[in-house]
Amino acid sequence: MSHDPAWELFKKAARREVTERVQVALIADSPWLPGLAGINTLDYYLFQEQWLQINRSLFERWPEIAWIPGCWVEYGMAIEPSAFGARIHFYPNQPPSVEPVHGDLRQWAEIRPADPLSDGLMPLALRWMKVMAPRVKAEGLRMNVACARGPLAVGSWLCGITPLLEGFATEPELVYRFLESLTTTTIGWLQAQLDCMPDAEGILLLDDVVGMVSKRHYEALLAPHLHRIFNTFSGLVRIFHNDTPCGHLFGSLPEAGFDVFNFSHQVDLALALSKMAGRAVLMGNVPPLALGVRGSPEQVYESARACVKQAGGAPGLILSFGGGVSPGTPPENIDALLKASQDEL
Repeated sequence: MSHDPAWELFKKAARREVTERVQVALIADSPWLPGLAGINTLDYYLFQEQWLQINRSLFERWPEIAWIPGCWVEYGMAIEPSAFGARIHFYPNQPPSVEPVHGDLRQWAEIRPADPLSDGLMPLALRWMKVMAPRVKAEGLRMNVACARGPLAVGSWLCGITPLLEGFATEPELVYRFLESLTTTTIGWLQAQLDCMPDAEGILLLDDVVGMVSKRHYEALLAPHLHRIFNTFSGLVRIFHNDTPCGHLFGSLPEAGFDVFNFSHQVDLALALSKMAGRAVLMGNVPPLALGVRGSPEQVYESARACVKQAGGAPGLILSFGGGVSPGTPPENIDALLKASQDEL
């Protein structure tokens, strides 16, 4: 059985439909999961049975939570940069790090899109997805969502974040062409994943660097690329993760066309609700580190209850951390987050 009631409720919430309770959704991946299970991070990336067992444990312990993206085949942030030649460093107790390639923006503006069937770590991840998708389905689990790092995040790993952001002001036409190629890569990478996961019903785009640009530069140089990505996958549930504080962009971001926005806990929920009401559903907004990792279950519960009350229990909020599940998050704090969604207002 592959029916996932929590995912069905998540889809209703993403469409801003009234649900029985506030839905809880969490982005869970390799920064948290190997430590939770007490295994070597490399083993999580290498051994399918351990990967499957850990993901199964999430669905079994917390069936009421929508796990985003579900059973995720990933190597931290390494997949997309590796397709363009970035050096990747692997570790036993944390996700891999990425060493920027650097180089002149003129060089990067001419770069061809990556081919997900042959470049970097992409074909290995795709093979894992294709082989494991039937097994995941047979076990009653889900691969709900295809995932990709956004063009600005990938670009920052290639030419370096400072040269890229400076280029918005000094060489905007080169930045635009660079992002155009990366956007084509992103779309191709997402589509290749969907081809391997026949039951997937959504996409997740993760790009924290978006929050570091001005509104003027965002609208001129970046918004068209995000719109192209999300518009390509209209009809699917489209989730955008950006947990860099970027309240200055909240009026513009929903025009990109996503359905759900996972944003920074450092941005006031009331501001986000006022800017995005009726345009996108918010996914947050409990602090992932200060409370999710370092707080007590009682503190997590109180913060989550405050979010629910502030949203008034109306469509527009999916309860979560203001970011992914951070390394070291104790299960008891997940329990508290879930309880806060289930108690009466």
